Amino acid sequence: MSRTLEFKAFCFEAYRAHHKMTGRATIQLFKKYGVLNYLHDCYDVLHTTGRDYLIEDIDIFINVRKKGA
Repeated sequence: MSRTLEFKAFCFEAYRAHHKMTGRATIQLFKKYGVLNYLHDCYDVLHTTGRDYLIEDIDIFINVRKKGA
């Protein structure tokens, strides 16, 4: 498994658990707002941060995308 795939899986599970979401709801949210592409594109910076920072960063990313829609 590639490092970026492992990282995206970690972020997905951390986000899902933190927000008490189902896997299905989480993947739909991530797909709708392009979160997996964001995590892939910003892997070099984001993989050095902690779980709480990642969850907050994903929340911010989604909120910015919602406002832009």
